[in-house]
Amino acid sequence: MQLKDIQSTGKKDTRSGFGDGIVAAARKNENIVALTADLAGSLKLGQFMKEFPDRFFQVGIAEANMMGIAAGMTIGGKIPFTTTFANFSTGRVYDQIRQSIAYSGKNVKICASHAGLTLGEDGATHQILEDIGMMKMLPGMKVIVPCDYAQTKAATEAIANIDGPVYLRFGRPSWPMFTKEEDFQFGKAQYFSEGTDVSIFACGHMVWNAIQAGANLQAKGISVEVINIHTIKPLDEEAVLASLRKTNCAVTAEEHNIFGGMGDAIAQCAAKNHPVPIEYIGTKDTFGESGTPMELLKKYGLDISDIEAAAEKVMKRKN
Repeated sequence: MQLKDIQSTGKKDTRSGFGDGIVAAARKNENIVALTADLAGSLKLGQFMKEFPDRFFQVGIAEANMMGIAAGMTIGGKIPFTTTFANFSTGRVYDQIRQSIAYSGKNVKICASHAGLTLGEDGATHQILEDIGMMKMLPGMKVIVPCDYAQTKAATEAIANIDGPVYLRFGRPSWPMFTKEEDFQFGKAQYFSEGTDVSIFACGHMVWNAIQAGANLQAKGISVEVINIHTIKPLDEEAVLASLRKTNCAVTAEEHNIFGGMGDAIAQCAAKNHPVPIEYIGTKDTFGESGTPMELLKKYGLDISDIEAAAEKVMKRKN
């Protein structure tokens, strides 16, 4: 496929995909409940509150309590979706998630908005860049980072049917829409192009940037494989290795610290099975700062041109 032919149908924030997805899931399953820590508006829960007022729980600015309440609800057969910013969904409540949810495999869906640098002007205290690593290290935790509105909606509906704890990460800004809901399959990587020169693995907002970078590389005659790793845990190792065995080099792109994130999952898979040179696109052991989403992606090396340059660099390393 020519990546230049993949077009955006408009822009919409991924958190709206979550808001629409939880309503669709709740219409099918009366056990689904939503909890929020004073952020119902930011998490787009308005329609859920309207349709299911008895299944909505506002716990206030008490995220640790929210996780404990959610864990308790599962004992009665409920499927709780907890909602707050990604920073408060993980860093603030890691002990509660580990002890009350992950340790006993509780069926809690931890839904985290405003993740990564593209949170923008709220700055470093809110732009968590460590959460993927924190959550994927918890035994039994599934980690999903969808790339656009439709995929977030599909993922939200899908996790209602996955047994056990799930971490679903999405964002704040309006972002290009370029996938179809039916294309999302939990645990299965999504191919946007096939190639033999270089593999580009991406997740979240960075998938669109990877597609644009891949299109530029194709225009130079480079055979690029662009793969969306929306499910980081469990990783689709079969797809990763099939790609690496064709291209023998890779770029990983994520809106997260290069330590502990999707890139490390890809690298670990490669190291165990098919070692190849890899270049990481992500933040380099640093906190963020205030700025517009696009300004921050450019400053911290997550721009389209950065992915393109990394691909050209890693191909030289291979040769």
